[in-house]
Amino acid sequence: MNNRTAEPPKNFIRQIIDQDLADGKNDGKVLTRFPPEPNGYLHIGHAKSICLNFGIARDYRGLCNLRFDDTNPDKESQEYIDAIQKDIRWLGFEWSTLCFASDYFEQLYQYAVQLIESGKAFVCSLDSEEIRRQRGTLTEPGQDSPYRNRTVKENLDLFQRMRSGEFQEGEHVLRARIDMASANINMRDPVLYRIKHTAHPRTQNAWCIYPMYDYTHCLSDALEAITHSLCTLEFEDHRPLYDWVLDTLQTPNHPQQIEFARLALDYTITSKRKLGLLVQEGHVDGWDDPRMPTLSGMRRRGIPPEAIRDFCDRIGITKKDALIEMSVLENCIRETLDPCASRIMCVLKPLKVVIENYPEDQEEMLEVGNHPKDPDMGRRSVPFSRTLYIESDDFLEDPPGKFFRLAPGREVRLRYAYNITCMDVIKNEAGEVTELHCRYDPESGGAAGRKKKVKGVIHWVSARHAVDAEVRLYDRLFNIPDPGSSPELAASLNPDSLEILQDCKIEPAAQALALEDRVQFERQGYFCLDREHTQKEHPVFNRIVTLRDSWQKLEKKT
Repeated sequence: MNNRTAEPPKNFIRQIIDQDLADGKNDGKVLTRFPPEPNGYLHIGHAKSICLNFGIARDYRGLCNLRFDDTNPDKESQEYIDAIQKDIRWLGFEWSTLCFASDYFEQLYQYAVQLIESGKAFVCSLDSEEIRRQRGTLTEPGQDSPYRNRTVKENLDLFQRMRSGEFQEGEHVLRARIDMASANINMRDPVLYRIKHTAHPRTQNAWCIYPMYDYTHCLSDALEAITHSLCTLEFEDHRPLYDWVLDTLQTPNHPQQIEFARLALDYTITSKRKLGLLVQEGHVDGWDDPRMPTLSGMRRRGIPPEAIRDFCDRIGITKKDALIEMSVLENCIRETLDPCASRIMCVLKPLKVVIENYPEDQEEMLEVGNHPKDPDMGRRSVPFSRTLYIESDDFLEDPPGKFFRLAPGREVRLRYAYNITCMDVIKNEAGEVTELHCRYDPESGGAAGRKKKVKGVIHWVSARHAVDAEVRLYDRLFNIPDPGSSPELAASLNPDSLEILQDCKIEPAAQALALEDRVQFERQGYFCLDREHTQKEHPVFNRIVTLRDSWQKLEKKT
């Protein structure tokens, strides 16, 4: 991705880095990292951290590592590792070094041995429930483990036997010896290692003990000489443990951990566990379902990566959690797409129109611009004939006062073409309107014809030339602003989050579109060719976003 020419927005993290550079810290170097756990797909919340870490490295001419925190083999897989790399590149960033926490398993083990030898760690034989019970509360101190005073020799022997696979899961753990009366519960002899007889995606069965995140993370940062370890606010209370591990082991590098507010978006969840449940329970069609807030889902829906980066810049970096309105992201998408998306006409719910006074054997090609504001985007030929399709919503037999579209006896303009007047309404036995008979004004075509003003302008597609298309109207996945607070996630799902229209009619220019091309369906919204449907004779389009915020009025009503 090209470097920015504009000055990047300032925030408290950049101010800290500016001061560090002014003070000559870290030899003037800036090295960050993005450390996801490969236990799911990246989501919009991760995009904020990606843009922050990679953006700072770019703007300060530093480096940013991609490091997988692969210390929990029960939940991790190569599928997620591959997907995360793909998502980061799609978002527009490239890492300087690809790292894995598992790269350091031997070094982490030797560091643990050092802690045992210095009396700072011990093997505890309490089970997880007993450890939790003896940990204490925010107002009561914890209790020392009865195994806290094992000798160094005994601890070293047990720890080595844990590594050798002599014990079952849960039989022993390695804990730090810090302070069970600490006001910070994270410092009350936290677990550093646990036994897991699970094959690892990379190391396979080489290990049966795995380090905990709080122990692994700080040492991985130090081993990679990270200068600024940027974490979300939930890790603020973990920072004393981060520093304790590095200070106790006297590592040659001691990165500075800085916390910032995570991204919280309304009508969305950003929990990989809960997103995984939606996939497992069949509420969505996989991690890349276009309704999902995953980066793969947003990519399939057609959201441009530039819009996500712009969104992350706009919401900024703060120390206070806040719920961001979905409309902010949607406006970023619209503003990104508006200048670059070609226009095309598509009728989503077709109603047949026969122009009685237009010759049956005649057709004409109307030359129109692909973009109303950018002539450099070229022109296309739009066929016009006697029989057309218009949007069924653009006709009412008994319209209200402010309805300016087609009605019996009313004249409207067909975009780019002529004015037509509805003369007759054809219905089926059920009384449903199936066809309109109209007359057109031959003098109303072209620039001269537009001088005759009519209040309504509608889009259309020539029936003879129309391409059949399937259109998927995606909307917000949840119908409440804070679905994460709902005790039952499924109950807050929006039942109208997907509407599939299979009999849509689109102008033939659609057949020239490539997969994932983004266009504006005039008067409808922005759409993208779905990447999994390659039949040009019957394309499938995903709605990216509407032309305006349709939820704003709904929220005001409620």
